[in-house]
Amino acid sequence: MYRYFIQPQVNVYTNSIIGYEMLIRKQAADGSWRLPKSFSAIPIEIQIALLKQTAAELSLKVRTLSFNVNRTQFLDETMTQALIDAQRQMLPVILVVEVTEEVGEDQIDTHQLETHGRLLQQYGIQLSLDDVDTGENTYSRIEGLLKVADEVKFAMQNFRQEHREKEIPQKLTNWKSIAEETQTRLIVEGTETSEEAQMLNDLELPLRQGYYYGKPRLFRFKDDPR
Repeated sequence: MYRYFIQPQVNVYTNSIIGYEMLIRKQAADGSWRLPKSFSAIPIEIQIALLKQTAAELSLKVRTLSFNVNRTQFLDETMTQALIDAQRQMLPVILVVEVTEEVGEDQIDTHQLETHGRLLQQYGIQLSLDDVDTGENTYSRIEGLLKVADEVKFAMQNFRQEHREKEIPQKLTNWKSIAEETQTRLIVEGTETSEEAQMLNDLELPLRQGYYYGKPRLFRFKDDPR
């Protein structure tokens, strides 16, 4: 059985939850919830059905729901139609599609992604670029996509894992300028301590996500066993 764990995205200026990121998990035989070995292997029908039901039960509590896809899934015609159908049923909740990049996807044409992003936006779906400035998502590689992106997400945890913590303040300053120039929403992920929260206060970056504001939690449907 699959379910989504949801993690809040907050605006500290208004002290409010602006959305949730949905993180799919699979229940193991012992009852624990685990990260799937391959997201691509999860049937689209299952992902979309869970998305729709989660949105329906959260519709009065949140403005946006973020849904993760890799670049291959993002361009898949079946996934595209499923996302469009889901957005129609989710209103007034806005679907934000977070595009990640997995190994082997570096040959996918950026122009193709840009065109597809504009198509989805015609149906009210927003486009988010995840993990900017780490892995393959450097500025030079995603510059074209910034023309259509509604949101970029900077993951501080990625820099910590690579022992690049000292780079974070300057990188965030750079991405704040880029976000302002492109009129793109910037969410900072991986906020885990009061010191990091204060750093973001000093940089005047109010949109945040991380354990400091809330860990991912299982979203139980109304008819799920307790």
